[in-house]
Amino acid sequence: MKETTMDDIAPPLTRVGIIGWIRMNLFNGVFNSLLTIVIVLFLWYVGPPLIRWLFVNSLWGSTSVACRNAAGACWSVISANYRFILFGFYPYDLQWRPSTAMLVLVCLLLISRNRRLWKKWLLYAWGAGLCCMAVLMQGGVLGLTPVESTQWGGLPLTLLLAIFGLAAAYPLGVLLALGRRSKMPAIKILSIVYIELIRGIPLISMLFMSAIIFPLFLPEGVTINKILRAQVAIIMFTAAYIAEVVRGGLQAIPKGQYEAAETLGLNYVQTMRLIVLPQALKIVIPPSVSILISAFKDTSLVVIIGLYDILKTTQSVLANPEWMGFSSEAFIFLACIYFVCCYTMSNYSRRLERELGV
Repeated sequence: MKETTMDDIAPPLTRVGIIGWIRMNLFNGVFNSLLTIVIVLFLWYVGPPLIRWLFVNSLWGSTSVACRNAAGACWSVISANYRFILFGFYPYDLQWRPSTAMLVLVCLLLISRNRRLWKKWLLYAWGAGLCCMAVLMQGGVLGLTPVESTQWGGLPLTLLLAIFGLAAAYPLGVLLALGRRSKMPAIKILSIVYIELIRGIPLISMLFMSAIIFPLFLPEGVTINKILRAQVAIIMFTAAYIAEVVRGGLQAIPKGQYEAAETLGLNYVQTMRLIVLPQALKIVIPPSVSILISAFKDTSLVVIIGLYDILKTTQSVLANPEWMGFSSEAFIFLACIYFVCCYTMSNYSRRLERELGV
């Protein structure tokens, strides 16, 4: 009698490996098969011309005159103007300072990705890093040439508005969510009024108010930096949306958790800090990150109040008659920057969900 081997009981080749994946995901029914064929035909029709336009026939270091006669994309609009797109009106010979500030910020973000490093020294590192960034951007100390904030622009300004705005909006949103569920009427009413009022106003309106209306209420001779006013508007707007998301997480916590905390003799602050908030914030990771990504993209709206973020600097390049007509290439480059930042946030949130076992 022939002995049974592993080869005799192995699954058929059409159900494992690449062939199995293709059959299961692309051709597992009539509709999916037709959809796969249509998409492949579309890519076959659109893909080659697009690749030729993007890479084969494109120009990367030529003049604008040569680009107008080219059959492909003119990436020269980026290579010729990348320093202005990235740094705006920051003095040309001092642009190493915002570059270093962005490098410090990226290093802090990369270190913070590792939850095992979330210790007290990391908080001190963030404080030192933020002070270092402020000194590099502003100057005026340690022999650095002062640079007015009106000259800040490009990618450093976008990252500053986004990172500081999101970092400050999240704890404020948590406090508002706790305030809305508070048993103290005054705090509850104030939280509800704030949240509903801010959520009923577009961010554009808040930016206009911060840039135009708010200075009218200041005493004569007193001014507040426009970047700071825009930053506060972004924080206030984002915090209201975060508050509602966190409130949903708080409502999802079973009543038994609160009763167990009372049994242990924990007070309100200890209950929230040790039991309720850790569970609630884990539950709302996906919607919270969605709001934070939207807020990051909404920082581009500061262009309407005259701040030269990376969108405004790109538009300024395209307003130059020498580079008019190459908006597709410029905005593709801009879209890639936003995509990398947003994808990084989304990818980290999924990793955090897996680590916390949500």
